[in-house]
Amino acid sequence: MIAGDYILELCNVFYSGQVEPSSCIQRVIGSIKTGVILKDVSMIVHSGEVMAVLGSKGSGKKALLDVISRRAQGPIRGQILLNNQPMSLCLFQQRCGYVTHKCDLIPGLTVEQTLFYTPTKLTGYLKKSKVKQVMADLALSQVANRCTEYLTQSEYRRLMIGIQLIKDPVILLLDEPTWDLDPLNTYLVVSILSNAAKKYGTAIVLTMEKPRSDVFPFLERVLYLCLGDVVYTGGTRQMLEYFNAIGFPCPQLENPLMYYLCLSTVDRRSRERFVESNHQISALVEKFKIEGGAYRKGSSVTGPNHTLDHGMGHNKVPLLLGRPSSLATGWTIYRRLLSATITFRLAGLRQMFLRLFLLPLFYFLLWTFYRDIKDLQHTYVSRSGLIFNCLAGAYFVGIVNTILLFPMYRTRYFQESQEGLYGGTLFLLTYNAVSLPFSLLSVSGACAILYPLIGSLQNSLEFLYFILVLWACYIFAEQQTMAILMIVKDHLSAAIFSIYITCVCLTLSSGILRSIKGLQDWLYYLTYATQTRYAAAFLNRKVFTSSMFGQALPFDSKHNCTNVNLIETSTAMSDPYCRYANGQSFLTERYSRDHTDVIFSGILEEELNIGLTFAFAFGMIIFNLFLYLIPLPAFVKAKFRE
Repeated sequence: MIAGDYILELCNVFYSGQVEPSSCIQRVIGSIKTGVILKDVSMIVHSGEVMAVLGSKGSGKKALLDVISRRAQGPIRGQILLNNQPMSLCLFQQRCGYVTHKCDLIPGLTVEQTLFYTPTKLTGYLKKSKVKQVMADLALSQVANRCTEYLTQSEYRRLMIGIQLIKDPVILLLDEPTWDLDPLNTYLVVSILSNAAKKYGTAIVLTMEKPRSDVFPFLERVLYLCLGDVVYTGGTRQMLEYFNAIGFPCPQLENPLMYYLCLSTVDRRSRERFVESNHQISALVEKFKIEGGAYRKGSSVTGPNHTLDHGMGHNKVPLLLGRPSSLATGWTIYRRLLSATITFRLAGLRQMFLRLFLLPLFYFLLWTFYRDIKDLQHTYVSRSGLIFNCLAGAYFVGIVNTILLFPMYRTRYFQESQEGLYGGTLFLLTYNAVSLPFSLLSVSGACAILYPLIGSLQNSLEFLYFILVLWACYIFAEQQTMAILMIVKDHLSAAIFSIYITCVCLTLSSGILRSIKGLQDWLYYLTYATQTRYAAAFLNRKVFTSSMFGQALPFDSKHNCTNVNLIETSTAMSDPYCRYANGQSFLTERYSRDHTDVIFSGILEEELNIGLTFAFAFGMIIFNLFLYLIPLPAFVKAKFRE
């Protein structure tokens, strides 16, 4: 690609935004302190050039990148042009790239897989060739089969750059790509960026806080910022000429990049130095506004007299090229999720254990406790407790798995959605397409372990119903936790909140820990809005209306229940050892408010209960699909940007 095909230009850009963190109360009432962050910033960068934005912390470097990428929250004045066309969010997402300071990649994927499963318009052989080319350009070929969690910091940063280069951006923004790197790796990263700019014709804008002298030859342009003001912008070679002309020559053997950065930084070591440096910087800013026009448009290649060609030639280069279809993007994300899960690497084995074996392991522990259940009077309470533990296990394991597995994919989604690659609905559809089959297999294996204590495996239909009800409970817990994680970043807080809701529902609605008939009216009717009521009612009916519970069970091996009144279940019994005449009397005590026949009153109706159990599960899936479409407040989205 010929240098000069693409030109990024900022003209008199002002940006106002939040200048310091505010409390939650201030956010709610709208009391957020704002100020001018960028003040009259103008700059230009051409294809094939590398521009370094230099400044101390708080100078506005990251804000400048956010303004160019259209991610900034707040009023923006001025023009941001790409080939004389206004830079819109859609244009940036399609033709530009942004490497943020922190990027969370999916563990379990190799370097090559991470690049290959980045959604782009390329497919098949062309994409594989592009991946190999990018890895070679970024010196990553030797670690192509290494998982992302085992990369060094330098390799990780280069992989982050490769994820953007795989999309062939015409403008590439990088926020502190050399932060915390040693001198050798800093030189390596900047030299690689310079080579990539020349090879791909990409205009690269990167921020640096402590530039080293050995990166000077790789920077065609430089922009010095101080508290949002431009001290100098233009070619790095012309920078020496400019500062020498205004009376600030760089001493010999000094690093010019660092020397002029110190010159552009407010000295806060004392009040006198603060005032003096402030006046000096203000004078430098005004001086550049008057005399820096020619240098602003110049570069080390074209010289200070270069001017931007505003002819129509630049507009001939296509900008909006379209995006890959939702089907192609969804297929790429789905394969990425499968590759991260079905693998013999440590991260993949961990996911496989959580998805497939955690619930069966819990049910096996239940089996060891309940395997000696006898057909005696106490089995009513024991089997009711077994049902409760089955429900609790499905709910809590679903929550634990979601807390441990979903956040890493959620974070990657928030980062990629800012790039316009896909939306929340597509992300959830692909995640559920992977998660649901695994959860069905896990629940089926777990039920095969425990069901012989409840019913006969020979009755395949009853066993299938048992699996489906517990699967619906697992799905509901999973989706409930995913909804909470939409707005709660901390995993532990989300887990506690989800477990608390589930515990309340199990306690009040299942009819196991306490009888539903003992609830207050408003709580009783509230149980109709919980899934646990219908799931517990279905399982209780399946167990306690079986032939085994059709008549009174003996109290123990010595005391038989022969004179139990089959109508009154707990108060008018002639046998002091026996409480329940049969399974129906036990269910009446747990679910009926007026001692009516619960079997025929609709409370334990099979079709209704299993239908509503699944309605809650899949209704929660639909709710999440809509939830991830709702625009969130800026302060909520900011939690997931880094």
